[in-house]
Amino acid sequence: MVETCALTINDHGALNLASINRRPSFHQLSLPAKRSASLAFTAFVPTCNLRLSSASLVQGKVACIVKESAFLGSSILEHHKSQFNAPVLRTKRESNHSVGVVKAQTTAVAAPGLNQSTVHGKKVLRKGVVVITGASSGLGLAAAKALAETEKWHVVMACRDFLKAEKAAQSAGMAKENYSIMHLDLASLDSVRQFVHGFRQSGRPLDVLVCNAAIYRPTARTPTYTADGYEMSVGVNHLGHFLLANMLLDDLKKSDYPSRRLIILGSITGNTNTLAGNVPPKAGLGDLRGLAGGLDGRNSSAMIDGGAFDGAKAYKDSKICNMLTMQELHRRFHEDTGITFASLYPGCIATTGLFREHIPLFRLLFPPFQKFVTKGFVSEDESGKRLAQVVGDTSLSKSGVYWSWNKNSASFENQLSEEASDAVKAQKLWEISEKMVGLA
Repeated sequence: MVETCALTINDHGALNLASINRRPSFHQLSLPAKRSASLAFTAFVPTCNLRLSSASLVQGKVACIVKESAFLGSSILEHHKSQFNAPVLRTKRESNHSVGVVKAQTTAVAAPGLNQSTVHGKKVLRKGVVVITGASSGLGLAAAKALAETEKWHVVMACRDFLKAEKAAQSAGMAKENYSIMHLDLASLDSVRQFVHGFRQSGRPLDVLVCNAAIYRPTARTPTYTADGYEMSVGVNHLGHFLLANMLLDDLKKSDYPSRRLIILGSITGNTNTLAGNVPPKAGLGDLRGLAGGLDGRNSSAMIDGGAFDGAKAYKDSKICNMLTMQELHRRFHEDTGITFASLYPGCIATTGLFREHIPLFRLLFPPFQKFVTKGFVSEDESGKRLAQVVGDTSLSKSGVYWSWNKNSASFENQLSEEASDAVKAQKLWEISEKMVGLA
């Protein structure tokens, strides 16, 4: 019996096949789909009810089993090619059968990467999924571009300004199928929770999380506060990322990717064992009395150590928190989960927008000073490639490491300062932070 059936692929990448009359049947299909393509086929279909019961995709090819049973959707991944090879299907150009028409319409890019796929008995690694906070400019954008260009990663750009991020991605020449944008405002813990919920609703796995976003207000004489009432630099750079990392740990644990990683950006300015780390005001968390008091400037100081407010020091203190958090994550979770926890300092990106709130004279003189005097200057493109290495390079998979690069752009394990590697302080910071973000 000849029947007409419609095969569609919805916005979430699910295959939908219209039901037809019931009769036992079994067919093997090979459906390499192509994005935004409409494909017409002639097919001889016995009277039956069809279900797509399983699907796998390798390098743009979907292998589906069509069995007797009720209708069911089946997810697919990226869509690249448009060839059909199946003994029971023939295109109109190849067959003279007077039979029905099957139409396939793909209208959206499906969520990249479900499980590792198998074709012809060989496992092929799916595209990895990496979330990068603050990916609309500077280091975050450069890393997103470097990863997207490999076509081995789908980058979720977690940004406060959706339109800015979209324009930045387009200007960087990032292919649309290699990135997506989701709203995240680290100055609001509710926004962090909403981001996590939205990410899970997307159906994507999480293979790597990069906590990159930061604000730096070196000339600020008075503190500003997050939506939750915490001093802004520590609230965004540390507490927002602390909640995000803890909430997404379960997603990282569930990933089937070979190397799952959680990366938190550090800074040389938070390490007092370096020349830059000794430029006043020096970083220092003291006994954490300001943090324990709420960091709200009312019941306690707006500074972690309980001292007078200093915008530059607030940023440096937040970077110590970032590096301590990475080490505590490593101590608590690496052995049981196998997740790699790392921090890094990619070099002095003297032209980055991070310095946009510094005085004009500093912004003018700092880049040439770093280029010609200290020789520590690193371009945004180079720094992005370095961060991309920590995301995916197999040689940088060691956990608990603070990565740096020498003048030959070779990576090495750097040493943290005594305070930035203080395990007792890291545990105390963790316990206070848990309470502040509502995890304890």
